[in-house]
Amino acid sequence: MKHRIVVAVTGASGSIYARQLLKKLEVAQEQLDQVAVVMTENAKTVWQTELRDEDYKQLPFRFYTQQDFHAPFASGSGRFNTMIICPCSMGTLGRIATGISNDLITRAADVVLKERRKLICVVRETPYNLIHIKNMEAVTMAGGIICPATPSFYSLPANLEEMAATVVDRIIDLAGITQQTYRWGSDSNNKQD
Repeated sequence: MKHRIVVAVTGASGSIYARQLLKKLEVAQEQLDQVAVVMTENAKTVWQTELRDEDYKQLPFRFYTQQDFHAPFASGSGRFNTMIICPCSMGTLGRIATGISNDLITRAADVVLKERRKLICVVRETPYNLIHIKNMEAVTMAGGIICPATPSFYSLPANLEEMAATVVDRIIDLAGITQQTYRWGSDSNNKQD
């Protein structure tokens, strides 16, 4: 079965992760039935600030506004099997953890959790306070996956893009999408599946 994925981009710092994720999903389209994207207005501002472009406008995915509750993934009958929030602000995480569905992102996350589908929250904050940790615990206990935007270094990344890819490759793996990437125990120059 091909994947139906919702990608939500919030206003947390880390637009590099969202850009790489969306580009990798574009490359993996043969494994995907549909990709839907929701970006907050703050996410667009942060993207422009951090990346100095608006490349997301060139992607072949359908974009929805935060208040479009007619989006197919606002209901369990839409049958989207995965939602990735990248980056996930602590405000968004807190609203999901407490069941506040005040926009399309939090409603879609609520739907994914209630339908026992896959929710991946790529949290981007440091340090964490106890409220953040409790919210991460609540989302985890509800079936979500907390994937901190914490790069790894054993693949010897040579630049920011490669460093960000260490996080994005984990997200792609968690979503169940097949990819060619560095695997632990392999030569850092030899990407394996």
